[in-house]
Amino acid sequence: MQVNGYIKKGPLIFLIVAAVLFSLYVIIEYGFFAFTEPVAPISEETEIQRGSILDRNGKALAVPAAFYDFGASPQSIKNKGLFANLVAPIIGESESSLLSLISKPENATFVYIKKNIDSNTYEELKKTCSHNGFSSVVKFDKLQGRVYPENELASQLIGFVGKEGYGLAGIEYSLEKTLYPPQTEGEAVVQGKNIYLTIDANLQSSLEKIAHEAMESTQAESMMLIAAEARTGEILSYISLPSANLNDFSSASKTELKNKPASDSYEPGSVFKIFSVATFIDSGSITTTDIFNCDGVYSKKTGRETIRITCLDRHGWETAREALKYSCNDALAQMSEKIDSEPFLSKLHQLGFGEKPGTEISGETPGVLRNPNDRLWSARSKPTIAIGQEITVSALQMVQAATAIANDGIPVQLTFVNKITDNEGREEYMHVPAFRDRVFQKSTTDYILDCMETVATSGTGSRSKVKGISMGVKTGTAQMADPETGGYSKTDYVSNCISIFPIDDPKIILYIVIEKAKGEQYAGRIVAPVIGQAADIIVDHLGMNRENASSLAHPGQISIAGTKPIILEGTVPDFEGASKRQLLPLLNYKNIHIKINGDGWVKSQEPPAGTPITENMEIELYLE
Repeated sequence: MQVNGYIKKGPLIFLIVAAVLFSLYVIIEYGFFAFTEPVAPISEETEIQRGSILDRNGKALAVPAAFYDFGASPQSIKNKGLFANLVAPIIGESESSLLSLISKPENATFVYIKKNIDSNTYEELKKTCSHNGFSSVVKFDKLQGRVYPENELASQLIGFVGKEGYGLAGIEYSLEKTLYPPQTEGEAVVQGKNIYLTIDANLQSSLEKIAHEAMESTQAESMMLIAAEARTGEILSYISLPSANLNDFSSASKTELKNKPASDSYEPGSVFKIFSVATFIDSGSITTTDIFNCDGVYSKKTGRETIRITCLDRHGWETAREALKYSCNDALAQMSEKIDSEPFLSKLHQLGFGEKPGTEISGETPGVLRNPNDRLWSARSKPTIAIGQEITVSALQMVQAATAIANDGIPVQLTFVNKITDNEGREEYMHVPAFRDRVFQKSTTDYILDCMETVATSGTGSRSKVKGISMGVKTGTAQMADPETGGYSKTDYVSNCISIFPIDDPKIILYIVIEKAKGEQYAGRIVAPVIGQAADIIVDHLGMNRENASSLAHPGQISIAGTKPIILEGTVPDFEGASKRQLLPLLNYKNIHIKINGDGWVKSQEPPAGTPITENMEIELYLE
C-alpha cells in the first residue's frame, strides 16, 4: 500500500508526537487526581455574635453593636484632594491632616485612616465612597463592639469589652465563654448566651445616688455598698465608687476601674465582733449570761510579751449583748481567752474568711487570716482578731459570712447570675440557692440578731433606724495601714456598717464601707445614717411591710391592658408613648440599630414615623 502523495511525512510525524504527548498528559493528570485527596472547599469564617448582659428584670446593661476600622490604599487614590475633602468631615478630622496621612510615602500601600467608627459613620463613608468612585480603594474591618446603655451603672461588676471584641473586666471577662462562645465548625453564625444578673438596675441607680451623696458629704476617697437577699444569696446591688463610664472606659483611671468589693482587703474593726461573739457562744466557750468587767484596757502578760488593748470607755460589767452594743474591745478580748485558737479559726474559715468568696467574678481576694504556725502569729493575735484587727477581709467576704447569721446558721453562696438564656429567650440556667454546711446553731444566730437589734435601737448604730422595720446593725471603725511606715495611719480610716433586716424574718443583708473620709471617722456617725437611707429605699422598692403601716384590702387580682409587640417592617413605626420595657426586644434586631436615651416613655424619635427602613439603619429614641 502506498502513502498518498498529498500527505507530507513531516506533518504526519508532528501529529503523531502531539497525540502521544497529549495522551501521556491525560494519563498523568488522571493518576494525580486519582491518588490525591481532594482539597476541602474554603468555608466562610464563622461569625460569633456576643450575648447581652441584662439586669434581673430584663433591662439591658450591655448590648452588642458593630464598629469598624476604616482604611485605604493611598497609591490607588487618583484624586487625593477630593478624597480628603469628602471623607474628612465624616470622620471628624481636618482635611489637611487626612491629606497628609494618605500622602506619606510609607503609607502608600495601605493605611488605617480611622479606627473604631460607629455604624452611622460607616454607612455614610460607604455611601460617599461608592458615589464618588472610591469603593475599590477603601476597606472596612468589622469589629465586635459593645454599648452600655446605663453608662456607669454597676460598672465594675459588668466590666467591658476591648477593641478586639474580648471581655477585659467584670462579667464580660469572667463569663467570656458564655457570652462569646468558641467557634463551631460548620456553623455560619454562633450566638452567645444572654446573662441576666441578680442586680436590680432601678434599685442600683437609687442606691448609687445615695452613695455619691455620701462620698461628697464625707469627702471620702472611696465607697462600697452591697445589698443581698439573705435567703438566696442573690446580690441586688453592687456599688464601688469612684466608678467608670463603660462607654469610655479607656479614659477611666485605675481607681475607677478597680472592683474594690471583690479585690480589696482591709481590717474591718468592730463589725467583725458579731462573728467572734457567735463563735464564742456556739462553741460553748461563753454563755449569754456570762459577764465581763471593762475597765478601759485589756492587759495581759504572756511570757515576755505584754498584751495591751484599749477601749473607748470604761463600760463596767457587761454580757455579750452589752459588749456588742457599746463595741467593747476589752470584753471581746476577755471572751477570746475562753476558746483555743484552732476552733476559733476553724469557725472563721467556715464563714469564708481566708478564702475567696467563689462568685462569678474574677480577681477575688482571700484576705488574710493567720494561724498559729504563721511567723507573725503572737500571743496578741487571737484577742486582736476577735475585735477585727490582724485580719483582712473583703466586702464580699463580710456579706458572705453574714448569710450564716441571717439564715439560721447556714451560709448561702453569693451569686451575681440570676439566669442564662439563648438568643430565643429559652432558659438554659436558673439560679437555685446553694447552701453550705451549717456553721452555727439557730439559737446562736437568733441571739446575735437580737443583739444587733439592740445596737440599732440604743447602741452605736442608732442612727440607722428605719421607720416600721426592725433593723439589726453593727458598726466598725478601723485604722488603715500606712504603707510608708508599715504601721497604722493616724489619718486614714475604714468606716463600715453591716445591717440585717427585718430581724424577725431576715430578707436583706446590707453592707457599706467608706474609706478615708475627711473629718468625722466613726462609722456610727457617718455610715449608720447611710445604712438607714439605703435600707429605707430597699424596703419601699421591694414592697416590704412596715409595722403599723396603713393597709388597704384588695381582692388580689388586677387587670392590665395588653400591649402589642413593636415590629420593625417596611417603615419606622410611631414609638411615642412606648415604655422602655417594650423597646428592649428591638435591641435583638441584627440589621437595625436602636439607640435609647433616658428612662420612662418615648417622647420623640429620629427618624420620624413613616421613614422607610433600610439595612443598618439607626433609630434614636428619647424617653422621659
